[in-house]
Amino acid sequence: MCTAATYQTNYFYFGRTLDYEFSYVDEVTITPRNYPFNFSMAGNINRHYAIMGIAYVVDGYPLYYEGVNEKGLCMAALNFTGNAIYKQALHNMYNISQYEFIPWILAQCSTIKQVKQLLARTNIVSMEINGLPASQLHWMVSNREGSLTVEPMQDGIKVYDNPVGILTNNPPFNEQIFSLNNYMGLSIRTPNNNFSSKLDLQPYCQGMGAIGLPGDLSSQSRFVRAAFTKMNSFSGTSETESISQLFHILGSVLQPRGCCETSNGKYEYTIYTSCCNADKGIYYYTTYNNHQITSINMYNENLDSNVLVRFPLIKEEQIFAQN
Repeated sequence: MCTAATYQTNYFYFGRTLDYEFSYVDEVTITPRNYPFNFSMAGNINRHYAIMGIAYVVDGYPLYYEGVNEKGLCMAALNFTGNAIYKQALHNMYNISQYEFIPWILAQCSTIKQVKQLLARTNIVSMEINGLPASQLHWMVSNREGSLTVEPMQDGIKVYDNPVGILTNNPPFNEQIFSLNNYMGLSIRTPNNNFSSKLDLQPYCQGMGAIGLPGDLSSQSRFVRAAFTKMNSFSGTSETESISQLFHILGSVLQPRGCCETSNGKYEYTIYTSCCNADKGIYYYTTYNNHQITSINMYNENLDSNVLVRFPLIKEEQIFAQN
């Protein structure tokens, strides 16, 4: 399971956790403008916006988990198991497989308006690549204009405006956002005694205004917790303060190995946490065993190339010895 989040100060930031029981060969991957995207059923795009994100590269093709393009548009794929319904190929539509969907959008769109226009002509189909099963997914698309949630459902692709800039997994987004009504009483402030005027009840510590904020690892609880944390976040506007704050927002939903068993002896855990400055094209990440933030700047590479640029994730802890 995973969580995606946005954050904005002087720049726009986008990040996510990737939580799963095992890792593929995950790499920060830059797709330059002249890398040819050969879409299975929708033709070729030979020149496009440059894209950077974490991907599993299969036979030279980047399977992006999330990414940002050079125009500052960001997108993340999250598991939507049991709810994602992919359609058969349709006439007069662009038929795009679930694994092609992130490149399809980020290669061509620079604004949320353009995303909506392209989605109106796009049909998502199920397709395997290199024997990998077709993942059931939904997506968050964001830039400084706002965020969308895109969900392939039984009655077609649902596109929701996402006012909190947060996405987890199940249930469908309209149910997730409605559930926030149950938490209107939460506050960042010390609570008043509304229990009974007949009792002399007093707060005994800080943070009691958020009693009732769910703390479990379910996707619905992570959505509520991340939304509360993000919507009440405050930081300085420098680059280090901004990325630190987004890492802390995502830190509210990190999964330690051992707390969520998926099968005998296997546990879901936060494999990596990412954060990108979408305006400046800088990608930051940490991994489960490496808490030091690593950065990669897409503009330090030749974006007019036709060859993928790949950076393996640094997974070993980098400890600074102060004395």
